[in-house]
Amino acid sequence: MKRFLKLFSVEQKLFFRSADVFIFNLCMPVVTLFMISLIAGGKAAGDSGMTYLQSAFASVTAVGICCSAFMSIPIVLVDYRDKKILKHFYCSPCSPVWLLGADTICSAVMAALSALLVSGTAVLLGYRMNGNVLLFIGSWLLTLISMFSIGIMIAGLCRTTKTMNVVTSIVYFPMLFLSGATIPYELFPKGLQHVANVMPLTQGIKLMKAMSMGNNVESVGTIILLLTGITIVCTVTAVKTFRWE
Repeated sequence: MKRFLKLFSVEQKLFFRSADVFIFNLCMPVVTLFMISLIAGGKAAGDSGMTYLQSAFASVTAVGICCSAFMSIPIVLVDYRDKKILKHFYCSPCSPVWLLGADTICSAVMAALSALLVSGTAVLLGYRMNGNVLLFIGSWLLTLISMFSIGIMIAGLCRTTKTMNVVTSIVYFPMLFLSGATIPYELFPKGLQHVANVMPLTQGIKLMKAMSMGNNVESVGTIILLLTGITIVCTVTAVKTFRWE
């Protein structure tokens, strides 16, 4: 355990020193929420029964998840594989599983910090949650785990940094801009909403919105089963395809 905590401490310091992590995980969500609140915070978001601030809170908390799942995890793991760091860990007394666990936890810490900053900013802007806080946290965790499983699967399938950069870009940017995480889902035309509904992050955001508003939505059970199924399938695929070198 002492070795793992030391490894985690070193990896976490590297995460905090990354400019990309600081900008995209921590700064961008807060700025996005502030801008939405400034422009149309108190206005009704379509026929959703929410204001844009209420809608944006649940959505923007998913930005840190998206950045950590599709940028941090695959980039770190594939880069370590490409530089033979995973191979060296495999031959060392420090278990390579510890390295994977430490990096995954570091990514989760950054996503949690992002959510806390967004929550603090939302409260300062006048937001108050109508739903159950614990249910919202549970929906956030389920979304986090399901998205992380996709990120780990990408890290397992991609053998080179070049392939990884292409795949993560194809997954990351549509998830970030078309799932409702940064641009309010309610602003999308119906056709684009149908496209967005295909994305698992969109479903996670819908679940978080329902929990934050205390709405009894019929599709909540379906979304939970979908995200759980994605987690299981992607985790099994990641385990089967992962290589240390």
